[in-house]
Order: sequence, then C-alpha cells, then structure tokens
Amino acid sequence: MTIASDELDRIQPDLLVKQRLTKAFPKSILRLAGPVDAAIALVFNYGSAENLTYRNLSWIGAVTQRGTVGALDRSITVDPLRKLPIEVPFDGAGGLLAAIPDELQKEFYTHAAFDGVGVCGRKLWRAIEKKLRESHPELARLLDWLGALASPPVFDPSDPADRAWQEQQDAAATVTRLAGLPSAALAAWLRPASRDAPYLAGLHPEPVEAGLIDHDVRQAATAFGMTSSWLQGDSARCDIHVLRDESHRVLEVINVNNTRVEARLGTDLIYYHQPTESFVLLQYKRLDRKKSIYVNKQLRGQLKKLEEVASRSRPPRKPSDWRMGSDSCFLKLAYWPQKSEGIAPGSLCPGIYLPLSYVHILLSDDCTRGSGKDPKTRLLGYQQIERYLVGSQFVELVRHGLAGTVGTTVEHLRAIVDRRVQEGNSVMAVAERGPETIAGRQQRARDRGSKPLRYNHGIVQDPLF
Repeated sequence: MTIASDELDRIQPDLLVKQRLTKAFPKSILRLAGPVDAAIALVFNYGSAENLTYRNLSWIGAVTQRGTVGALDRSITVDPLRKLPIEVPFDGAGGLLAAIPDELQKEFYTHAAFDGVGVCGRKLWRAIEKKLRESHPELARLLDWLGALASPPVFDPSDPADRAWQEQQDAAATVTRLAGLPSAALAAWLRPASRDAPYLAGLHPEPVEAGLIDHDVRQAATAFGMTSSWLQGDSARCDIHVLRDESHRVLEVINVNNTRVEARLGTDLIYYHQPTESFVLLQYKRLDRKKSIYVNKQLRGQLKKLEEVASRSRPPRKPSDWRMGSDSCFLKLAYWPQKSEGIAPGSLCPGIYLPLSYVHILLSDDCTRGSGKDPKTRLLGYQQIERYLVGSQFVELVRHGLAGTVGTTVEHLRAIVDRRVQEGNSVMAVAERGPETIAGRQQRARDRGSKPLRYNHGIVQDPLF
C-alpha cells in the first residue's frame, strides 16, 4: 500500500490505536499479479522533496482478511499493523530497491503504484525481506512474528499431533477473546520440534519495545510449584507465556502435556478469574465428518469427572457471585474441515458449546438416541441438538462473569489442573489477576470494540500459581 505522507500523518493517530488498516483496490490488480499467497503488507508513505519523489516504508503487517466491495473492487485488512521504529527509504541510489536485481525492481515499480494497492510475487518479497534483515537487524523478530501470522500451518486431521495442536490452538484463540486481547496475541505459531510438545512451545511472541518486559517460557521443572507430579516421563512439558495489558492485568497462560500425543485423551481449557475466584472449564471433543460423536464409556467417564470438578463451587453470597446457572464445565463439540486453511490465525473453529447440565438432559432424551440396533446408543452433534451455544455466546457469558464457579481458591485450581494432567489430558490453564474492579470488568467487556488492549509478553515476579 502506498499512501501520501500528509494523508498517512492524518490517519496515524487512529492507526496507532486500532493497529489495523482496511483498504479497497480494483480486482483487476489480482489478475495482473497472478495467484496471491498469505501476505505480508508493506505500507509506504510518499511525497516530494527538492523536485524528487520519495517512497519510504513506514508500517508493516499481516493480511488476515480479504473481502469484496461492490462488483469491481476488493478489500484487504491488515491486522495486526505495526509502525516501524525507523522509516526505510526504498527509492533512489541509497534506497533498499537499489540492492536487489533489476528484474525485481521492475516488478516492484510495475505493481507498487503511488496512492494505491499492489501485489508482488514471493520472489520479490524474499529479496526485500533479505535486505531488510541485513540493513535493519532490529526488525528480524518483527518479521519472524509477522511471517508466522501470515503463513498459518495447514493441519492434517489424520495426524494425532496436528489434531492436538488444533485443539490447543483453538483454546489459545478462546483465551484472547476471554481476556479482551488482540487475536494475534497467541496466534503466531510454527511447528515445535517435538510432536509431543504443547502448542505454546511453537508460539512466536510479538517483539516488544525496549524497556518493556520480555517474553518468557519456563519449563515444567520450575513452574507453579506443583509440577513434580507431571514429570513422570520424558514426554512431560509445560510452557508458560505471561501477558500484561495497560491496566496492569496479568495473564499466566500455561500449556502442559504429560503423555505421548497418541495416548492423549483430549484438550482442556481452564480459565480462572482471580478477582471473582471463578473458573470455567472447556473440554474439547472432536466431531467426525458426519459432525457427530458417539457417547461411549470413555466420554461418560469424562462427564463424571467434570461433575467432580464442578462440585468445587459454593452457593453465591454476594452480587458478584451470581451466575446465570450452576454450570462451570462445558463441552465444545468442535469441527475442523479436512483442510483448515480457512480458519484464520486467532479465529475460533466451528463448534457446539454445551453446559454439563444440558448434556445430561440431552443424553436422557430421545433426540440423541442412535438409529442402530443397540437402544443404548447415543449421539451428540448438529443433527441431534437443536439448541446450543456458539463461540461468541460462550465468550460473552464468561467475559461478563455470568458463568463459572463461585469461591474457588488458587489451591482448588492447582489440584484441578494437576488432576486433569494426570488423567492424560492436554491442559491450557489461564489465570487472570490484577487491580480491575467488577465494574471495571463489565465496562471493559462492553467497550471492547473501541480500543484494543495493548499487551506484552513477560515474566511475573510473583506468579499466582
């Protein structure tokens, strides 16, 4: 994208707050450029000085959305969008383009029209990226982060490791929504070296400005003071990412695996809100191609264990304790397409969210009875369940404190996480704490669309666990 300097200066305050940019362009540009991969977006400013036109690279981001504007135009949304710490000249003898081959320079000038949108090929981008890294090594981590966002992995649903990472990736996307963080906070990911590693082991954190807290990953041997029981074999691993926002809220995000991926029972997400002493547990169950699952002995056993988890809650005693119901444990019947490239980084996969009490009613109703010879056969899925929660509804209930346990202590939470790990589940546990009041939490949840939270990864000197 190339934008006039005075126009870019005018919209810069808004860009710094929203950190995203949407721009329309003629669809004929795509015909000229050929196929377009998942993209890095370069935003240039241009102007004139001493009768010479200049073009400087001033912003960079990842293209995460594409759309249609009328019959002739298309649009792209760059989100996240980040301002470079320095402007990089591109034109002239001292510009970056002078250092790349002539044919690639020609391609750039053909497609990068002034005051518009252009599309370049992969070879040109690789040449530009190489020179950016060589001339500005301080941009390397930013380029790594954006590259991971712009090229999300394509998971193989027949591979146990990919299936596990899919579930944990969706749990991470849910975390950002529950906490009101940007979707990119836990979305830049590359495959870890080990198939048994948790999702967070492959996470690329966003670079932060000098002086802010650095990103930290701590292994299970030192995490939380409760992990000795997780270390029963060489497959155990725990990764921790700590996030802060401008209001001093702190999120400790823990991802632990204690079994080989082939023996894993599934994924649990446990979100604990310390100010209200409340947590919600979301357990993942994968739907098959028919978008349903059989309720077998193993699932019934897992439901019984969830009942034990829910029993930790006590009756409400004050207004902030009130919930819309007694449910704190939910199933997500999640469905991934055979190829998941349609699920953008930070987005939730399709699925049915079921409170535990509702599951019990469903399993005693004829609507879930199978059509086979065994009258005890039960199915759960889109065809059997007429009413269910979707992702946005589940998130809103939790964000506003309308679902979850009452009076759950940190000690209770530790015991629950420890037990779920020992039972063979992959667990992503999140603890949120900070000075935010109940009223402040409600206001933040209502105002989430006006100003996205800024955040950074870091070490907590006095961790909650």
